[in-house]
Amino acid sequence: MIRIGIIGDVGSGKSYIAKQFGFPVFNADLEVNKIYKKNKKCFNKLKKAFPNHIFSFPIKRKEIFRVVLENKKNIKKINKIVHPEVRFRMYKFINKNKKKKAIVLDIPLLLENNINKKNDVLVFIEAKKKEIKKRLKKRDNFNSKIFKKIKKLQLPLETKRKKSNFVIKNNFKSLSTSKNVKILKNKILIK
Repeated sequence: MIRIGIIGDVGSGKSYIAKQFGFPVFNADLEVNKIYKKNKKCFNKLKKAFPNHIFSFPIKRKEIFRVVLENKKNIKKINKIVHPEVRFRMYKFINKNKKKKAIVLDIPLLLENNINKKNDVLVFIEAKKKEIKKRLKKRDNFNSKIFKKIKKLQLPLETKRKKSNFVIKNNFKSLSTSKNVKILKNKILIK
């Protein structure tokens, strides 16, 4: 099974492009949302760690935002609680799909958390900063202060690009992006 890791900037269209491959996709952001909505064990740990901020189950994003804004070190505390559960779900996903030709890992901190393996095919999604900012501002839960704190956790984009096997330029026009993904998919499968 080929593991395709999708990496790039926040808002570059990683999740959209991940789906374009047509293989099973593990989307870490969606899993985190599910954990906040359905995992009582994580809720109890977060409530214990941040009793002045986390009040109700399911966990509300604005409560998490307040925790992060209060102290940048809180992101690491949240990650220590949530990431083991995300990893567990990822391993389950990989195991469930082990007979597939390929899977796609859409994990924002794939490289930073050393989740990738040596043989993974890394695809860097490149997009213009102006386009990214425009798209991020349209998001319901966009918070520029949170965005800046999250960016500090990530490797520089140039480092991610250098570590990648392939680069896809995302101009946010679905036809050309789909065509580029199709070409890349064929290259990966031949490899």
